[in-house]
Amino acid sequence: MAASTLPRTSQDKNGDCGVADRADALFPFPEGWYFVASLHSLTRGKLLERQWLGQDIVAWSDDNGSVCVAQSTCPHMGSALGPTVGGRLRDGCLVCPFHGFTYDIAGNCVATPYAPPPKFLALNTYATRTIQDLVFAWWSATGRPPQWHLPEAPPVEHDWCDLEVRTVRFAGHVQEIAENSVDLAHLRYVHGYGNVQPVGSTTVDGSHLFVRFDFIRNRPIAGFVDSAYRVSAAAHVHGLGYSFVDIREHSIGMDLRLWVLATPVDGTLVDLSLASQIREIRRPKRLIVGLGFLPPGFRTRIMNKLVISAQMKDVQQDVVIWQRRRYRPHPRLSRSDGDIGKYRRYCRQFYPQ
Repeated sequence: MAASTLPRTSQDKNGDCGVADRADALFPFPEGWYFVASLHSLTRGKLLERQWLGQDIVAWSDDNGSVCVAQSTCPHMGSALGPTVGGRLRDGCLVCPFHGFTYDIAGNCVATPYAPPPKFLALNTYATRTIQDLVFAWWSATGRPPQWHLPEAPPVEHDWCDLEVRTVRFAGHVQEIAENSVDLAHLRYVHGYGNVQPVGSTTVDGSHLFVRFDFIRNRPIAGFVDSAYRVSAAAHVHGLGYSFVDIREHSIGMDLRLWVLATPVDGTLVDLSLASQIREIRRPKRLIVGLGFLPPGFRTRIMNKLVISAQMKDVQQDVVIWQRRRYRPHPRLSRSDGDIGKYRRYCRQFYPQ
């Protein structure tokens, strides 16, 4: 899964600096669960290395599907552990490129080339959770263990297609990205949605924020027919790195699951990953031009690729704003701003003292 990188201008013509350079900027790494990689990318025997919340990490899985996410530093003599410096996997364990110390999937040192492994020698690991094919790890600036848990995965049923994942990298902050969940006005002015209406009230239960809304999309989901599509969305926000949106498109009769996963990279850049999944479309209520003659399973996979491409176009429109946005700690809100104030209060719990 490759991330495309959008250019960032650190200073504009008026002298305004980027998000990481401002005195009023948010702390870049809120506490919570953040996306690491797809399980599929790890189960191919691949040792992954990347920068994640300002840390260099490695991740891998064993034959049983267990996952280890750890800081990329050997506790023996401090070597980096990623494949770019020679780190490798052997029998489901990580072998340090410097002295050959070997670590199991729990992060414990289980072997050295010339002597018994030192007692209590272990990698600095992160708590992990896998939902569908998506691997997450817990991060806390204070080193606290997980303070809350991600929800159970939605039912795994045979009539849902495989996940399609796309990632884009840009300068921004995860709090401002997740804020779009309650900023319904921007759906009209940025993305051109019509008749955007909240359904019920936004609720907060600990780390879980829930919002429902309906809208009409006047540009086609599949990119073929110029007509309106009636959509209902239910967004579940769990911290600032995990949003799950349950979507029903009424005119076709299409069910869609969308994960919106924002992960800080280095204090300035963010990786935003979208993962989508569509239920098999056997008897569409409405003609799907160019796809109606295809077998239902193949049609569904094609639709999933078209839908996530359309979602990424929306993200590109948001990125133009996100990467040049100036955070306002005390915005002057109007009645039309809906639940942004409630959302800001919800976010406070992810910045422990």
